[in-house]
Amino acid sequence: MIEKDDVVEVLKNCYDPEIPINIWDLGLIYDLKIEGGKVIVKMSLTAPGCAMGGMITDEVKAKLRTVKGVEEADVDLVFDPPWTPDRMSEEAKAHLGIA
Repeated sequence: MIEKDDVVEVLKNCYDPEIPINIWDLGLIYDLKIEGGKVIVKMSLTAPGCAMGGMITDEVKAKLRTVKGVEEADVDLVFDPPWTPDRMSEEAKAHLGIA
């Protein structure tokens, strides 16, 4: 059985290379589903034209596959609703000096 906490911990080890904050605390993860041995992540990027999008989604898939029980990892990249800094955790906002 896949534990959600294990999946979240892995997501907290994935970063947008331009921002020193993990994608979970940035609020880029819009939805997370676990269906049997499959993890499905719906995520966004800080900007639709982000050139690193493919690299970030590939990293997320690869790291999710390291979680015990994960046989398949799908990442659905979405831009609706658009990401805004309001989605960031309080810790991430404090780290970037956003009130």
